[in-house]
Amino acid sequence: MSVSAPVRRPRRSALSEVQPPTQEQLDAYIRTRLALAGFDLALLPEQPNPETGVPTRNQVLASLRSFVASTPGAIAGWSPAGQTPAYAQQASPPLLYPSITEAWTGKAGER
Repeated sequence: MSVSAPVRRPRRSALSEVQPPTQEQLDAYIRTRLALAGFDLALLPEQPNPETGVPTRNQVLASLRSFVASTPGAIAGWSPAGQTPAYAQQASPPLLYPSITEAWTGKAGER
């Protein structure tokens, strides 16, 4: 009967741990998402204008960076009520004009 040596498992390195994204990675993600949505961040001013109150590029990026770093986990877990995820998407379609639907059917909220 031979005795085998204990199995050595590799140590977890810092690379295998999930690291939060860097500021540069978040900025790249935000710029990409805005571009896919058709929004050009370059249209915003670089300097604040107290007359118009339009946010600057840096203000928008800072706000979106804060949002992306904190909120999407909570949003990603939500799904509409339904027997399966595929059914839930079909059973709860968004309404463009809920007031018109309610006027026609009397039950916009009871989809």
